[in-house]
Amino acid sequence: MSSNTPKFGVDLITFYNPSFWNLPDESAIQELSDRDPDAIWRKILDSAAAAGVTSLEVTFGPADIGSIRRAFGSATEFKKELDGRGMELKSAFYLEGSWEPDADRGEIADSAAAYARFIKEAGGDVLVAAPPMRTTWNAEPPQFNDFDFLKNVADIAHVVGHASLQEGVTTALHTEAHSTFCTARDVDLLMALTDPLFVSLCPDTGHLALAGGEPTQIVSRHRERVVISHWKDATGPAPLRVPIDDSIHDSHREYFRRVGAGSVDWFAWGRLMREIGFTDLALLELDAVADPVTEITAAREFIEQSLSTVFP
Repeated sequence: MSSNTPKFGVDLITFYNPSFWNLPDESAIQELSDRDPDAIWRKILDSAAAAGVTSLEVTFGPADIGSIRRAFGSATEFKKELDGRGMELKSAFYLEGSWEPDADRGEIADSAAAYARFIKEAGGDVLVAAPPMRTTWNAEPPQFNDFDFLKNVADIAHVVGHASLQEGVTTALHTEAHSTFCTARDVDLLMALTDPLFVSLCPDTGHLALAGGEPTQIVSRHRERVVISHWKDATGPAPLRVPIDDSIHDSHREYFRRVGAGSVDWFAWGRLMREIGFTDLALLELDAVADPVTEITAAREFIEQSLSTVFP
């Protein structure tokens, strides 16, 4: 592997398939986390190491910040465990707070600061936040993702970004399919509405492809905002005019593929990452797959071998 090839990370949603745990459903994984968080973390960390991954992004449960506290006692002790394994926490997904216009900005700031403090104490430096999901296209009344709507999202993103920076952690907005931050136009508008000193970008190649965009073209326009990126593939665009409810994230999974097994132009993406000097970390992700070690290993090997001309 070239010295210029990125380090590899993984978002922990990759390990959330019940088959991986020999359990009947996702609620059973959460029950295991509540009962025996050590078992959850031991298997995840062992599996990440087996896939050649050294950096982690923590997300929602069962392997969330709450489970870290139950298993290790504190962010500092978690960092010690990772240090001993030659691993690191890079980032964590922030799912607290609210994007509602009347949300208490002070409460949001306090929540984001506490979350960022944990990230920093555990060795990370990025808080990933996801703007709200869209409303189903035929809902009454309709919710248009227009300037006024995204101006409120930007205002709250500024609150989160300012609070996290006080703890030494950068806030980055994640591009989630069927959210208010998924199409090329969404990204352009919300990036224009947010101050780059406080709000950065976490592009997700798979989600951008699902929303009908070409990831490299979209991100190239905002290259100076990228502080972390999620590398995953997709078969192609998914329908946008579908019911958007609690099942929408599960419905995405049929379109997602590991890096190199879908429609994303990885050579163009790799060249862009090299051009902007963002070659330190490739955060691999594939939502809740049954054999995450095999899938992440294959994604890593694709980058190491097929993109060797991009990262000479």
